[in-house]
Amino acid sequence: MCAKQVTKAPKEVQTTGHSWDGIEEYNNPLPRWWVWVLYLTIVWGIGYTIFYPAWPMLTSATQGIYGPQERAAVVAEIKRFDDANGPIKAKLVAADLAAIPADDELKTFAVSAGASVFKNNCAQCHGSGAAGVQGKGYPNLLDNDWLWGGDMESIHATVAHGIRNTTDGDARYSEMPKFGTDGLLDDAQIGQVVEYVLQLSGQEHDAAGATAGATIFADNCAACHAEGGTGDRVQGAPNLTDAIWLYGGDKATLTESVSKARFGVMPAWAPKLSEDEIRAVAVYVHSLGGGE
Repeated sequence: MCAKQVTKAPKEVQTTGHSWDGIEEYNNPLPRWWVWVLYLTIVWGIGYTIFYPAWPMLTSATQGIYGPQERAAVVAEIKRFDDANGPIKAKLVAADLAAIPADDELKTFAVSAGASVFKNNCAQCHGSGAAGVQGKGYPNLLDNDWLWGGDMESIHATVAHGIRNTTDGDARYSEMPKFGTDGLLDDAQIGQVVEYVLQLSGQEHDAAGATAGATIFADNCAACHAEGGTGDRVQGAPNLTDAIWLYGGDKATLTESVSKARFGVMPAWAPKLSEDEIRAVAVYVHSLGGGE
């Protein structure tokens, strides 16, 4: 005969003695290794707050034992590089802007420094590659279509003073009338001038509407966009005869532009960037291929 196998009943886990509405809590302590790891992290956290900057106060933060020394070391390192680049920065500021690309040393430094300035300050609107971010109203800096001019002097002025801001008296400024919102043109007239702009840019259009729109354009739009729609950089008025559109060139978008106008704003960087940084980013943008 085979012996009967006897199995032991699992040991009953004791409870803590606590009871909530008849529900009792098992006394299952955490594994000892987990508890020791928790204790070690607490000790490490306390040690970190002692040695490094940690706790925020009303006007500053606790510096810790090593905090001031580390911060001072970083400041000193930055100053060391600034001092080392001092002569080339001074040369960049003193140089004629148009002559910088012909000076290999200056151009190399300016393009390198300008790329850093661009990524930190300009990429949010113009994209990391300067082709403009997705969406309307963010200019592509890689093409040869410049509202305010793409030569070195023009780019420098645009970066330094910005466009349509209220903080710099020398900011580039122009304002398109809201022909529909302000009742300057009725819906029929707006539709006709849009057909004419579609004709100027070589798009499909209604010929009769474009013919009527030509007169409306001459009376209301040519003063800024020029008689043939080629634009005026002095006023920042775009060329309407090409296929490059800042906000879009389809019929619906053009209708919105004529009716409500556009008013893009760029900040003035002169208060935030040094002259050598503004020159460096101007050279960098010019070197991307779209500069004139």
